[in-house]
Amino acid sequence: MSNKPQPVAVTTPNQNQEEYEQQNVHQVYEVIATHFSDTRYKPWPVVENFLMALKPGSLGADVGCGNGKYIGVNPNVMILGSDRSSNLIKIVHDRGFEGMVADGLDLPYRSNTFDFAISIAVIHHFASPERRLQAIKDLFKIVRPGGKVLVFVWALEQTKFSKRNFEPGQQDVFVPWKMTPRKGQKEEEVNQAVYNRYYHLFKKGELDALFEQIDESVIETSGYDRDNHYVIAHKK
Repeated sequence: MSNKPQPVAVTTPNQNQEEYEQQNVHQVYEVIATHFSDTRYKPWPVVENFLMALKPGSLGADVGCGNGKYIGVNPNVMILGSDRSSNLIKIVHDRGFEGMVADGLDLPYRSNTFDFAISIAVIHHFASPERRLQAIKDLFKIVRPGGKVLVFVWALEQTKFSKRNFEPGQQDVFVPWKMTPRKGQKEEEVNQAVYNRYYHLFKKGELDALFEQIDESVIETSGYDRDNHYVIAHKK
């Protein structure tokens, strides 16, 4: 039986959420960036279909782009990536893509600029409802009227095929990341530390409810895919 570390429920602070995220999200991704990137290479079908359906020449933002795996999916659109992790952005640059270090709540873009914005598996890392709502509002701020927004977040309703054993009903959790040998590495050469990342697991309808709080948002579709909830909307 594997002794793989499992998620644990946590209580988020009522204040200083930014410091909490810095310690339990940003610092972790800085450490695990290269190993994390090795496991993130295949686009999710809903995101790929969204990107491939865009008009050629469209300009988009990938907020929380990680290693940039979605930036090159559709070569007929231009995507600018941003992420809080400088080590992940280095990987984006090494792959020949445009990316910058930026906070999802302090995006360095002009308002009403982009034809679309995506944020895939990012907003569940914000530690309060207010910060999660603001992150989505900021996506709508940077897209033009008629522009599209796609957001994916981890779901509380994980299927029986999920690799993770979450405590039933617990939405705020630490999810462990344990290094495994990279190609050519031996087990004893790998850092054995376990790094815990904070996640808020979204209930069904919770992501839709955040979009519905934004005056400019018109939800086109929402759904569940691969243990994630997602929403596609456009800006009025």
